[in-house]
Amino acid sequence: MTQPRPPSHLLSGESLARPLPWLWLPLWVTAALIAIFQHGPMPMYSTRTLSVAWEMWLRHSILVPYLNGLPYSDKPPLLLWLIQSGWAVAGVNDVWPRLLEVLLGAIQLVLAWRLARKLFPQDMRIAHATAWILLAFTYGFLFGLQVMYEVLLADCVLAALLCLAPAAHGKAPRFGGFLLALSLGLLTKGPVVLLHAGVPWLLGPLWSGWARRERRQWYCRGGLACLAACFVLLAWALPAAWGGGKTYQHMLLVHQTAGRVVDAFAHAHRFWWYLPLLPVLAFPFTFWPRMWAALLRWQLPPEPGVRFLLAWLAPVLLGFSVISGKQAYYLLPEFAGMAMLMAVALVRAHAPGMAKNRWLSPWPLAALLAAAGVALIELDALVARHVLSDPMYSVMASHGRPFGALYLLLALVLVVPRKGELYRVAGAGLVAAVAANGLFSLTLWPAYDFAPVSHLVAQAQRENRPVASLDSNDGQYTFLGRLTEPVQQLHGVHALQEWSDRHADGLVIVYPKRLSQADHAQAIYTQPFRGISLAVWPAAALAKALPQEDL
Repeated sequence: MTQPRPPSHLLSGESLARPLPWLWLPLWVTAALIAIFQHGPMPMYSTRTLSVAWEMWLRHSILVPYLNGLPYSDKPPLLLWLIQSGWAVAGVNDVWPRLLEVLLGAIQLVLAWRLARKLFPQDMRIAHATAWILLAFTYGFLFGLQVMYEVLLADCVLAALLCLAPAAHGKAPRFGGFLLALSLGLLTKGPVVLLHAGVPWLLGPLWSGWARRERRQWYCRGGLACLAACFVLLAWALPAAWGGGKTYQHMLLVHQTAGRVVDAFAHAHRFWWYLPLLPVLAFPFTFWPRMWAALLRWQLPPEPGVRFLLAWLAPVLLGFSVISGKQAYYLLPEFAGMAMLMAVALVRAHAPGMAKNRWLSPWPLAALLAAAGVALIELDALVARHVLSDPMYSVMASHGRPFGALYLLLALVLVVPRKGELYRVAGAGLVAAVAANGLFSLTLWPAYDFAPVSHLVAQAQRENRPVASLDSNDGQYTFLGRLTEPVQQLHGVHALQEWSDRHADGLVIVYPKRLSQADHAQAIYTQPFRGISLAVWPAAALAKALPQEDL
């Protein structure tokens, strides 16, 4: 059956059958390479991962990750192994981990394209639209710049689902590939991969004709794959637990399973926490009325590919809604599925007059970008008239005009009536995200940059001066300073007082809400940090100031 053509304003007619859609891959890679090198590793996300990899490298530890001198049980080591494999070739640096994240992000795009091609083989436009939508998700793009585990996990999840997806001519799923992908996912972030990829397998008869015909094989072979993948995880976890000591054994084998399940229900966020977040995660398409119109015109009953997506996305969203520890980036492996649903809706939506309806054009996104552009251009005048007095605005105003002009240009591109509306929305969203990251790097990054204080700590260690940090120590100094000794973490003012008394020649890093006169007078280094401040004190001076200072 011939599929109806989408509105010409959407996909440029036959352009999706020509090489134009493949521009999504070089476009995304170029944008990611520009953005990821605009500033240094972000605390606490990237700095913690890099510090764990550095401590493993420093200790020549293959199995047991370390953070602050102690075994680190929060994550398995696959990403850390990939980072160290690059270091083994080119030496320790922060370039390879960034290139690795870009490579993993590119793989995610390709896997999403392939999965969409397999789910909807009758219409390749859905696969190309999926890639264009996925590359433009602002949150997914910006978070993908972090040296974190989620992009690698997303690759493993998509690879696992690709092995399960309906094959041509009714062939059996590739359970061997499913086993391999699950194993890599378990070694990336632990059992959570079984929620991302295992639940769609459990619901296979709802969307797979092969699973309905061969239920016994589906569940026996799939169950054996899941079990074997768990044994692969244990092949690392058991030797690592043996080598990491009793505390690490408990944290790795007990807390990471039963302990986290108990904690998950002990202090839950509200069940619906993710629902109002979904439009934010779908930006910039949230501001494209044609997308909403397409979704509202959804046709029933859903075809097999759509049933697959619903059997994947709905249980995962429900599972993470039940669990208390909610974070937006937990859903990153599902972004490809979200993009596919939106792509199906866009390609399937076809109604008389819909293509010519200007109210369905991306005018809200254009208005938002234009407002941001005007605000950035006028920021300098507002600061000069003291309408905005915060120093942050003064710094931003000095760079605002070129970025404001760029946002106005993007708004103009969106409102000019031309074909290829999806390409223009996706391209404008991606360029706007890179520009926002660049503006952040030029203005706000110094308040996030731990390189100066890390180098200061490294110099103190070379001088055999002990260093401690009050409360906050998630490895933010270790990799950046290439520290060979951990920074001791202190909890509470009493512990800080005792440590300062014992190490009069040491340094103490504190995070006051506001810098006091004593901080300015006696701290050897200060900087703003994410709405508060950072100060490095000589321990002896801090010990004397503690009774008078409220830290």
